Amino acid sequence: MNDTPLEVRRMRPASALTNPLEGVVVWSPVKSLWFTSHMLIAIIGGWWTISPGAVGLSLAFTVLTLCLGHTIGLHRLLIHRSFACPRWLEYLLVHLGIVVGMGGSFRMLHMHDIRDWAQRHRACHPFFIDQRPVWRDALWQLHCEMQLKHPPVFEIEREVREDRFYRFLQRTWMLQQLPYAVVFYLLGGIGWVVWGISVRIVVSLIGHWLIGYFAHNHGERDWHLEGHAVQGYNLPHLGLITMGECWHNNHHAFPDSARLGIKQAQHDPGWWALRVLNFCGLITHLKLPADLPARPELLPLKPNTP
Repeated sequence: MNDTPLEVRRMRPASALTNPLEGVVVWSPVKSLWFTSHMLIAIIGGWWTISPGAVGLSLAFTVLTLCLGHTIGLHRLLIHRSFACPRWLEYLLVHLGIVVGMGGSFRMLHMHDIRDWAQRHRACHPFFIDQRPVWRDALWQLHCEMQLKHPPVFEIEREVREDRFYRFLQRTWMLQQLPYAVVFYLLGGIGWVVWGISVRIVVSLIGHWLIGYFAHNHGERDWHLEGHAVQGYNLPHLGLITMGECWHNNHHAFPDSARLGIKQAQHDPGWWALRVLNFCGLITHLKLPADLPARPELLPLKPNTP
């Protein structure tokens, strides 16, 4: 059943039975309790500790971790290797991505790649499609995980798998919040901790899920991927608050591109930050759609699509 048009580099079939259809959705205690704990702290503690300083800190740290950390460090660098940079900068960017609070370095690779691998088949389990009722998809994505009956083999590249820093991040991803919590407490008291850690984590996780849900159901498309179970959609006017991640049709079409908003009017703060880092000489080899191999299954839907 492995009819994938384009393989995901870290995923390979374990046998002829390997497929993304057969499996069950199960409750994930770690994932669920982590989210629920911060949700309760955010709701109860956030109400009693709200202040302009706490809200401002939360907003600034959310933007920093989502832009430099999640979309640049984790998504465009660690997962897709869409640019190159010194190892110290790579570690810093990925660390900021881990502080978003979704999981460790290896877990983030697996979460992304198993979904990517499943979606590139002609059919896959509904867990990977984001087309269930919104309440069920929220329950699944924020509290559960998928256990495939015949999963693929997931093999992280050796230079990442054996890297001591990435192994450390995988083991201690929850504890990465502690240094920031201490600093926030010293600067602004318990309110800054509640808003800078728990409120930020809850907003980031819910926001990540919501963008994924809508980007697979609504919006605009310039590209169609023949034979794929799931198509991505661009979500106009959301570029700024999503750090460019809302241009999901573009990302499905050109997954290894460092630029997600490939048209002039498609705002992509992640790309802007990369351009600044490139201008400063900190990053090189930025990949664009024109630099990527041709994909036979990729079809333009509009005559003027580049």
